[in-house]
Amino acid sequence: MRLTAAVLLLSLSPALHAQSSTQTGLTTIPSFPLDANPLVIRKDAMANKPFSVTGERGAILGQQDGTFELWLLPVKILHEAHLTAKLKDYDAVIDLNAHASSIEVRPDHTTITYAHAAITVKQHMFIPHTSEPGLATAVVLFEIHASRPAEITLSFAPSMEQQWPAPNFGRPGASWTPSGTGGAYTLETDNPDFYGMVAMPNAQHGPIPPYQERPVTTPVEFHLSYDPAKDDHSFYPLLCGLAKKGETGVAGRAALLARLTSANQHLVHDYQTVSQDWDHFFDHRLTVSTPDKRFDEALRWAEVSIEESKVSTAGGAGLAGGWYTSGDSARPGFGWFFGRDTLWTLYAVNSFGDFAMSKQALDFLLAHQRADGKMMHEYSQTAAQVDWEHMPYLYASADSTPLFVMQIEDYVRSSGDIAYLKQHWDNVKRAYQFTRSHTTQGVYDNSQGTGWVEEWPKMPHQEIYLAALDQQSAASFSRLAGLMGETDAAQEAGKTAADIAAKLAAYRGEDGVYRFNRQQDGSYENVPSIFPAVAWWSGHLALPQADTTFAQWAGHTFSTDWGIRSVPTSATIYDPVSYHHGSVWPLYSGWTSMAEYRTGRPVQAFSNLRNTAELTWLQDAGAITEVVSGEFFAPLGRSSSHQLWSSAMVLAPAIRGLFGLEADALHHTLQVAPQMPAAWDKTTLQHVMVGSDSFEVAIERVGAELQVRATSPGPSTLCLAKPGQTVSKDCTERPSTQHTLRLPLPAVEIGTQEAPASEGNRTSQMKVIDVRSDSHTLTVQLEAPAGSAHRLFVRQNAARQRTLSAEGGTIEGNEVLVKFGDASGTGYVSKTVTLRW
Repeated sequence: MRLTAAVLLLSLSPALHAQSSTQTGLTTIPSFPLDANPLVIRKDAMANKPFSVTGERGAILGQQDGTFELWLLPVKILHEAHLTAKLKDYDAVIDLNAHASSIEVRPDHTTITYAHAAITVKQHMFIPHTSEPGLATAVVLFEIHASRPAEITLSFAPSMEQQWPAPNFGRPGASWTPSGTGGAYTLETDNPDFYGMVAMPNAQHGPIPPYQERPVTTPVEFHLSYDPAKDDHSFYPLLCGLAKKGETGVAGRAALLARLTSANQHLVHDYQTVSQDWDHFFDHRLTVSTPDKRFDEALRWAEVSIEESKVSTAGGAGLAGGWYTSGDSARPGFGWFFGRDTLWTLYAVNSFGDFAMSKQALDFLLAHQRADGKMMHEYSQTAAQVDWEHMPYLYASADSTPLFVMQIEDYVRSSGDIAYLKQHWDNVKRAYQFTRSHTTQGVYDNSQGTGWVEEWPKMPHQEIYLAALDQQSAASFSRLAGLMGETDAAQEAGKTAADIAAKLAAYRGEDGVYRFNRQQDGSYENVPSIFPAVAWWSGHLALPQADTTFAQWAGHTFSTDWGIRSVPTSATIYDPVSYHHGSVWPLYSGWTSMAEYRTGRPVQAFSNLRNTAELTWLQDAGAITEVVSGEFFAPLGRSSSHQLWSSAMVLAPAIRGLFGLEADALHHTLQVAPQMPAAWDKTTLQHVMVGSDSFEVAIERVGAELQVRATSPGPSTLCLAKPGQTVSKDCTERPSTQHTLRLPLPAVEIGTQEAPASEGNRTSQMKVIDVRSDSHTLTVQLEAPAGSAHRLFVRQNAARQRTLSAEGGTIEGNEVLVKFGDASGTGYVSKTVTLRW
């Protein structure tokens, strides 16, 4: 059937060409500058590393050798795109992908450069900000420079494959229609209503076997003609389109080609629109200026990465979980919608003040809330085409429901949007009631889906992860009910939260470490894990007597040089390349960093935060990967390279922990609890949002004080709340453009100066296990490999410097040199350093 359709179209191509020839047809476009945005990552191209160019309606996913697949969401149009070149009077076929030399990533586009002695080709890729789905929503511009005329061959495998689980209609056939200086392939499937086109100017088609030949699978080819005398300042666009409903037959194909031709003519405008949007992206979004410019850039890239995860569908816009090449599947990483991924991420979005994005994402989740209150877990971009509700995905996890209640409170408090709470109060009540209807001894359990782990030696009954979220959800509901004037509901939920908090203490084992799971018989699964860290997330809960747990997390059995393992290397289930049994997720590092900031462990917290931020440059430049090996610094092979919540875990712990800023727009208050690294003197944050009010916040060390100054463009009412200060009343300060706060600093602080991890290496950084101080002493417990030497940075917060002495190390200026025995030892060894003054 498919081959017959292809031959039929070939026979009709002259008629289709006649209809398209009334227009200008496909043409190259004059080249234009693409390098204006100052936020850029330049790296040598590495063939085994991925890249992603994503946006609301399109995605280009590939490897840094330049091979790629192209999606007009939710349809994969083509894959295995490959480039070769043949120069005039130069008898060699040049595999350009083998000559990929560099990759340059900016928010508005990504460029891969192929460099050969006789030819250079640049592959520019961008996602237009277009409102028309299915038409050139992902574009590639080829820029060619050569010493002589050349023919460039772009080959690809046609896909025409809808994202899972929608039905597909077999491998498409391809037929050719000339247009202008080039032409278009029509990609036909066994469904006559489901087809697409791939077009290029200055190109001729490759071999198209006639119907009479034996069926074979061969790539589709464009043969691009290049003459340096006239084409050196041109872009060759690759344009793709999908047929609209009703675009059938010859007229339908002519209409699609006409729309592609129109897109060809508007490409300069489309790119300029994208470029200008990104040029002004940070005009009203949070940016930071610290002594560490690389860290500042990581925060910017995290905001960009989240923005690039937004996907628009006919059913609304949401945040896609993650992106990666799909290979021969219909799954581009996790390029569809997840409840918990979105809800964890919105803490970052609220932190940098994009309340419109938060509201839009919440609306998407609310559209799929079940009647009994349970929140969605997973929703494919093609879910509407199948009976999704009766497949095992929509409500598979249990954690989205308590997270939703928590997130509603965070959004309302940060934005001040009480109207949204009133509009969706019934949704919130149903979600909270769902958690109360599925408990063991009054605590939400795993009976309604997975908590965190999706596979385990014996699936858990009541994970501490889920129980800790349940407590915070109940506390959030109590405060929300108070805002709604429902006093009885507020009091009842508050009592529930207190009861759950008391029961969480029972997860603490005799060794002082919090355990993973309460089993159905009431016993506890004695596996140390990172999952208790979520208890400190909202700032309203703290597990009692947790010092031993924190010390274990900080040690080398949990802590790598690139993040935190889910379970320690000492656990019997530890497997560094498993999904849940010892691999490193940036998500875990974010949870842990936040918990460490909440409990006054800034040295350990910043180590985790900095290690996560460094992942911005590891793999898919500008984005952060999903999961990394627990043994070596390398992502797992199936790790989604552009993972939504991984980027969020740079932003949320940085803004709320490191800088200590949490907005309470309901009371016109900004909570301020900075914990800057000892080596930093000053930090400035632009566009800190408290509701609709924007502030510049400067945090600066001045002698023994930390001075905080919030400045607004016009007079505004704002109170700056000290660490630990409970805010329950409206701010009564007079409107002003300047708001200040002074906080005492400790007499002496320490920090680490460890080099970032190197790819492929094992963990070797020094680990700070514990820091304790009093009026004249600071004691640090450390771990490092036997035979190694490391340095601690020491800062004194007073104009008059004290005389310091050190036990366990040697003072050298403002540093302490610490040696960890001789090289005859093995593994990590412990050391205690005490400073006195």
